[in-house]
Amino acid sequence: MTGSFWWDLLLGLAGALLLAWLVLVLALVLARPRGGLLREALRLLPDVLRLIRRLAGDKTLPRGVRIRLALLLAYLALPLDLVPDFIPVLGYADDAIIVVLVLRGVVRRAGPATVRAHWPGTDDGFDALARLTGFPTATT
Repeated sequence: MTGSFWWDLLLGLAGALLLAWLVLVLALVLARPRGGLLREALRLLPDVLRLIRRLAGDKTLPRGVRIRLALLLAYLALPLDLVPDFIPVLGYADDAIIVVLVLRGVVRRAGPATVRAHWPGTDDGFDALARLTGFPTATT
């Protein structure tokens, strides 16, 4: 392309990273909660963060679940995101979508009763979380 091996390598890596980023953003857009659920997810974020921390510290949960939750907390703590947080609406939406996807997997492995036992918020907040993640609320 440019005639220089290093420039070609650098441009190829940059192109591959850009393509991978676009695919991840597209996957997030396709997996996002529909309707007003995304706004609810952003409103619930403080309670959800406490829930994730509590679940990650629960030694009765399978190790794989705790590792996923710890990685999720690390991702949320890092300043680098798929979509930077300074971009209005979309900046925090990627965090909310990733949290919802991870919690769906946690509920499948740990069960809704475990998540309910660790939920720090209100019953209405738990019902909203259940709608977001698609698990039943009959465990109250």
